[in-house]
Amino acid sequence: MMTRWSRRGFLTVSTGTALALSRSAPSGAAEEADGFATLRTRWRTLVLGEGFSPTAEPFRTRLAELGRAADQLRATMTPATGSLWPDLVFADPEPDTDQESYGHSARLHASYQRLGTLAQAYGRPGTGVTGDSALEAAVLTGLDHLHAQAYSADLARYGNWYHWQIGVPQALLDLCVLMYDSLTPDQLAAHCAAVDHFVPDSAVAAYTGTSTGANRVDLCRVLALRGIVGGEAAKVALARDALSPVFPHVTAGDGLYADGSFVQHTTVPYTGTYGSVLLGGLGLLFALLDGSPWAVTDPGRQTVFDAVENAWAPFLYNGLVMDGVSGRAVSRGLAASDTARVQQDDHLRGHPILAAVLLLGQAASASENARWRGLVKGWLQRDHYSPPMRNRSLGLSQLARLKSVLDDTSVTAVAEPTGHRLFTGMARATHRRPGWAASLSMADRRITYYESGNGENPRGWHTGAGMLYWWGDSFGNGQYSDAFWPTVDPGRLPGTTASRKVLADGAGGDWGIALPDVDWVGGTTDGRRAAIGQHLKGLQSTLEARKSWFFLDDTVVCLGAGIRCADGTAVETVVDNRNLGRAGDSSFTVDGVVQPVAPPWSGTLTGARWAHLAGHGGYVLPGGATTVRALREVRDGRWSDINKDGSTTVLNRAYLTMWVDHGTDPTAGSYAYQLMPGATAARTAERAADTGWLDVLANSDRQQGVVVPPLGFTGVNFWSAGTVGEVVASGPCSVMIDERGDGTAVICVSDPTRTRAGLALTWNRPVDSVLSRPDTVASAATGACLRLAFGDLGTTAGGTQRVRVRLG
Repeated sequence: MMTRWSRRGFLTVSTGTALALSRSAPSGAAEEADGFATLRTRWRTLVLGEGFSPTAEPFRTRLAELGRAADQLRATMTPATGSLWPDLVFADPEPDTDQESYGHSARLHASYQRLGTLAQAYGRPGTGVTGDSALEAAVLTGLDHLHAQAYSADLARYGNWYHWQIGVPQALLDLCVLMYDSLTPDQLAAHCAAVDHFVPDSAVAAYTGTSTGANRVDLCRVLALRGIVGGEAAKVALARDALSPVFPHVTAGDGLYADGSFVQHTTVPYTGTYGSVLLGGLGLLFALLDGSPWAVTDPGRQTVFDAVENAWAPFLYNGLVMDGVSGRAVSRGLAASDTARVQQDDHLRGHPILAAVLLLGQAASASENARWRGLVKGWLQRDHYSPPMRNRSLGLSQLARLKSVLDDTSVTAVAEPTGHRLFTGMARATHRRPGWAASLSMADRRITYYESGNGENPRGWHTGAGMLYWWGDSFGNGQYSDAFWPTVDPGRLPGTTASRKVLADGAGGDWGIALPDVDWVGGTTDGRRAAIGQHLKGLQSTLEARKSWFFLDDTVVCLGAGIRCADGTAVETVVDNRNLGRAGDSSFTVDGVVQPVAPPWSGTLTGARWAHLAGHGGYVLPGGATTVRALREVRDGRWSDINKDGSTTVLNRAYLTMWVDHGTDPTAGSYAYQLMPGATAARTAERAADTGWLDVLANSDRQQGVVVPPLGFTGVNFWSAGTVGEVVASGPCSVMIDERGDGTAVICVSDPTRTRAGLALTWNRPVDSVLSRPDTVASAATGACLRLAFGDLGTTAGGTQRVRVRLG
């Protein structure tokens, strides 16, 4: 049995953290009660953190700030009808589910979060108000007031379901654990009854609707803590068992896919936000229940462990998580007030994932944990743009985990992984090379153009139209962090092809319901290089195009063809649109001539062969009659333009934009260029002058393909059957060939349409033998050429089929 401590009794451990131990249970149920007390103590530790000294930085400063914040909140707390703080009126005069009601329920959630600030200041050492009786009384007063006014078993919900079933009960149950010894049995019972009312067991009865993926994990956390606070084993068991549907790979809708994709809201790639919630939530629950009668032992949890490197690591770079898998969260920058969501950017979103990986590692195998700690240490050390230990949105428990791995001399930082990953389950790809990384976002009949909702991200219209993000190892890490989203021209996102037709905010509808009627989106990869393609149809537009990307060692070759539109507006393909920050003084050179630095400046790059942007990289341009335009400008914007809770402060950022002008209502537009991240001007000029390095074999709405002899690379996207160079295909497919120096070659083939019942592929090169092939190859003939007959590819989910041969 645990030692009995008074409500203000604290155990100060050697690290300087403190725990308030729970009161002992009645003797008649001592064993079971001790188990719940142990879990409450464990959850308290998970919330407050452990293993750090309150006198060491950054903890000393953060704890002192926490104490001051709690003092201020206590001083301004004024219980009144419909509010606990005057600026957080949660009473809804016309309760329903409109945006106004969403605001009221959000303020109720924020009220509980403020009480959480008071409770954490009360329970943590070094705050200046640790164990303060007046602070304790304020928390109890606030809990009673919110219970009487809003969150009780005899009241109805309004506004956003999330606040009532996840946000508020999580905050409330955390408070019940942190203040357990200060609450009476009647108070605890009343709070438990309120949770039962708004989050009944039926919330996890079916794996559907708002009870899937990250939401299901959040609901299970609520149920587990409800059981622990109320001493009900059945609730904890239900929470554990309700996690099981989260683990299996899915082939459609919400969840983790075998290829590493993660989708939430049915159609939205969400590795960086909802995926972060899922990862962090599972880490917390695994740690909480470990060693108890309710430990999560479902062998399916290995899927989550595997996903750390299969699903999350490919989208983490120098501490950031790539925006292409963060959905509407990209609009959550500087907030208008502290009642809105915490400020976010790609780095600030990435850091909690790193902390979650460390926590999850405690439940994984020793080898997995060791690898993950090395990966996390590398990401932490390389994040010079936004050092994680200065991330004020991280909780102290998360900071403590990150600090522990930074200080662990037995852990060697792992370098950024290299290679190509194609996520056909969510129409995304990442390409990682020494010195740089890129990410591609597309859309198809399963994956939406973009997501808006709750007044967030109403202008993300073209983020699925082939947006190509890229970062350097030591440069450009703030490209999308530094007020990019409120200041960029949303009609000119890098890599996209789009009509200049004016779209309304939220065009297409909220929650990712707008889907293009296209099948051919995807490609093929050998894990090092790739051929990717997108049949593009514009959002609320007549625009149609075929776009291809060939991801190579130091470049991305970009092709477009069949570009047609009848919107009565211009159509553009954006070669790039680089955020130059406040200074905006990066020099821009075209064919060796430095262009004006002072904005505004614009120019038509007639016949240009190459361009270079200092501190960023180079571009090999098509020359000839293709019209490439460039613009240097300073753009203004506000976070409130793209998020209802955003700041109204006007921000200014300079941009250098290049685009191919296809004219108004083109009927057969095309483009071809190379992006060379991090290249010097000299290297870019050299590549442009080397006419034998790259040969564009085809660039039409029937096929697009290239060959790069120095690399032994051939890539072809067949939009329809045909012959391109030495490759012949009987139907739509993507083909990539890698000829290696050891006399072998790897032929990679996929069916991005997911519809092919069979495919015949011929490579007109002498082949001696087939060394390996997948089961999808029904027959293979060698000799003067290679003939492959594939069976049903419709069941391969667009995945790559690899055939290895010995050349003749």
